[in-house]
Parts: sequence; structure tokens; C-alpha cells
Amino acid sequence: MAAGSMVVIFLGPPGAGKGTQAARLADDLGLVKISTGDILRDHVARGSELGRKVQPIMERGELVPDELILAIIREELAGMPEVRVIFDGFPRTTRQAEALDALLGELGAPVNAALLLEVPEDELVRRMLKRAELEGRADDNEATIRRRLEVYREQTQPLVDYYDARGVLRRIDGLGDPGRIYCRIREEL
Repeated sequence: MAAGSMVVIFLGPPGAGKGTQAARLADDLGLVKISTGDILRDHVARGSELGRKVQPIMERGELVPDELILAIIREELAGMPEVRVIFDGFPRTTRQAEALDALLGELGAPVNAALLLEVPEDELVRRMLKRAELEGRADDNEATIRRRLEVYREQTQPLVDYYDARGVLRRIDGLGDPGRIYCRIREEL
């Protein structure tokens, strides 16, 4: 492993607090937070070549193909003197995780930890309904939220198993005050 490299992956259902905790951890440890969604939206906003490719895909509500996502990740990591990153929202599939492992292997920076924020479904629904109300998102009703959580479980369980089998999965209790949750995360790292 390259001196000083660190790779952390945040896993967890919508509403678990991944974004909040990842941002705080990135600040504290001097890591770059990589959110593929943010990167794609930035490319679309700038009208880059990549942005022009992915805009129609995103507008249709489809997933951007793995090849494009992995090219983005490769580009982000290539310019770093040492790989010190937090992935938020990536990988989403076992295929993406395997490709990320191969890329990180080339760079000599394996995954240090995959942090799974665990929150009971009823609490996730409560949080997401509150967020939808605050943000004025009428389309986020309880039925829609529960369906999103079901899809998340179906898609993410293989990823949880993948990182667990590699010995890097850390389960974090995502209930309670954000400060206490953050302390649990730091204890696991």
C-alpha cells in the first residue's frame, strides 16, 4: 500500500446519513469525498463531453453505464499523489466493486474499510418523510420511500456480502445523535 493512502467506502440506505458522515470524516482525515452523482451533475452543468454523453441517460432516470462511471473514478484518482478518498454512493453493484478493487490494486491503495450505516426501516422512512417535507418534495411519500428501500436492499446486499467476505466491512449503528454516530465510525477506523 502506498504510504498514506486511505480508501473508505460508505454504504447504507437512503436516509442513513452517509453524506453527512462522509463529509465530516473527509474533513477530519484529509480525504477527498468522491460522489459519482455530484461529479456527473457537474459535467452536465459544464457541458463537457462526458456531460453531453450522460445527460440524456440521467434525464431518462437510468443508471449511467459502469464503463463511464469507472472512467470517471479512474480520472479522479489518477491525479492524486496518494489515494486518500471516501466513496459516497459508489460502488452500487458487485461488478463495480470488483472493477474498483482492480483499479485500486493498480494504484497500490486497497479498500481500508467499507462502512455500513445501519438504521431500522421505520426510522429511515421517518427521516426521509421529514426531509421531503423540508425540501418540498411531494413525490417522496411513504409508499415511494419504502419501495426505494426495498430496491436498495435487493441491490446492496450482494455488495455488503462482497466487502464482508474481504474482511473490510464495518457495521455502524446509525441511530442517535450525528455526533455519537460519528464517534462510532471513528472507533471502527
